[in-house]
Amino acid sequence: MKTFSLKPADVVTNWHVVDADGQTLGRMATQVARLLTGKDKPSYSPHVVGGDVVVVINSAKISVTGQKLTDKIYYHHTGYPGGIREISLKDQLVKDPNEVIVHAVSGMLPKNKLQALMLKNLKVYATAEHPHAPQNPQLISKEAK
Repeated sequence: MKTFSLKPADVVTNWHVVDADGQTLGRMATQVARLLTGKDKPSYSPHVVGGDVVVVINSAKISVTGQKLTDKIYYHHTGYPGGIREISLKDQLVKDPNEVIVHAVSGMLPKNKLQALMLKNLKVYATAEHPHAPQNPQLISKEAK
């Protein structure tokens, strides 16, 4: 019996919808990262993007535990001397709630050339409206792991 190796032409991509309303940020991000990598499929191969497309809705209604709204800080640098910038989670949720989800999921994906390709399969929307209804995405329940 030969060892199975997934090829890009053999990938079957499904669409999933994850409702972030009331879910904890980290727990939901691990669920999304697992779907994006394709580790829940029996045909998983680490060298191929074999995961599914995930649509996250209601990203503005995500919840966090403890004092993370004020204590969690996101940093980025402009590239200029003294250009370090910081923003709290509370302010980032007001400014762009989609970026919070993308940042959390990208931290849970493998750090290689496939990370950017997997992130292209992540669609995040702040409200319950999304334009991907023709793809017939299946809703992932909050209790599913």
